[in-house]
Amino acid sequence: MMIDLRSDTVTRPTPGMLDAMMKASVGDDVFGEDPTINDLEQYAAGLFNKEAALFCTSGTQANQIAVKAHTQPGDEVIIDRLAHIYYYEGGGIAFHSGCSVCLLEGDRGRFTANQVADHINPTDDPHRPLSRLVCIENTMNKGGGAIYDFDELIAIQHVCKQHGLKYHLDGARLFNAIVETGRKPAEFGNLFDSISICLSKGLGAPVGSLLIGDKDFILKARRIRKVFGGGMRQAGFLAAAGKYALLNHIERLSEDHRRARQIGDLLKKLPFVTNIVPIDTNMIFFQLDSSMPSDTFLEKLREKDIYALALSPQVVRFVTHLDITDPMLETLDKELKSI
Repeated sequence: MMIDLRSDTVTRPTPGMLDAMMKASVGDDVFGEDPTINDLEQYAAGLFNKEAALFCTSGTQANQIAVKAHTQPGDEVIIDRLAHIYYYEGGGIAFHSGCSVCLLEGDRGRFTANQVADHINPTDDPHRPLSRLVCIENTMNKGGGAIYDFDELIAIQHVCKQHGLKYHLDGARLFNAIVETGRKPAEFGNLFDSISICLSKGLGAPVGSLLIGDKDFILKARRIRKVFGGGMRQAGFLAAAGKYALLNHIERLSEDHRRARQIGDLLKKLPFVTNIVPIDTNMIFFQLDSSMPSDTFLEKLREKDIYALALSPQVVRFVTHLDITDPMLETLDKELKSI
C-alpha cells in the first residue's frame, strides 16, 4: 500500500468523478461551445458572487493571466517572498508581464495591511515603478498551509482601494481555508478583484484551475489565455471533473485537516523531530535534528513505500489529501516508530 504524502496534487479521480467525466457533454470551447465548461465557469462565478470565470489548465496559468491582466510592463507587484506566484512559477511575473516585485516578509507568508501601505511607491517618483497589484496566497503553501486572518484581508483591501491598487487572491487551496474557518466563498469574492482556485489539489480533480472576476476582466483574461496558448477544445471532460469536485469534495477537506493533525501528534513522539510548524489545514512541515538529514529520512520512508517531500536539508513536508486514509495513518505510525 503506497502512502504518498508529497502533495495533494497526486490524487486520482474518484469513481463518481470518472463517471461524471465520461458522461460530459462537450463542444469547442474556443468557440465558447463547450456546455460543461460554460456550466463550470458560471457555477464557480456564482459561488464567489462574481460575474464570470475562466477555465485554465493550471493554477500557475490562472495566476499569471491575472498578473498580466492587472498590470502594464514596468509596474510593481507587492507580494510575500514565499508566495507561489513569485517563488514557484518560473519567474512568470517578469517573463509574461515585465513587472518587478516588492517582496514582503510576512508571518508564514502572511503580510499585513500596514506592510502593504509602507511599500507603496509614490506615483510622482519616476525612479521607482508604479505599485499596481497586491497578491495574496490563502492558504499559504510555504507557510505550512497557514490561513490569513479575514479581518487582515479586509484591511489590505482598504489600503488597495485607497491607493488604486488591484487585489488578487491566489486561492489554490482557498477551500481549505473556507472549510476550516467557516467563511463563505462569496465573502472572498466581495473582497478581491480576481481569484484563482485550483481544482486539482485538495478538491481532487485531475486537471484545471479557474480564474474568477468581473465580465470585463475575464474577457481580457480570455484573450491573454489565448496568447499563452491556453485555449482548449473539447475540454468539458476535464471541466466535468472540476464541477464534480466543487459539488462533492469541499466539505470532506476537514477530514484532510483532521488527519494532518493526527500525523502531527505522531511526529511529536519521534526523538529526531525537533519542531513542527502549527498545523492549520492539510500540510505538516517539520524539522529533523542533525542526526537525521531529510534525504536519509525520506530514503527510510521510501523503503516502506511512503513518500514525502524535502524542503531543505532538515525540513520535510507531508500533505494529506483524499487518497490518504485512516488505515494508512496506522501504517505510517508503525513505520515512523521503526526508524
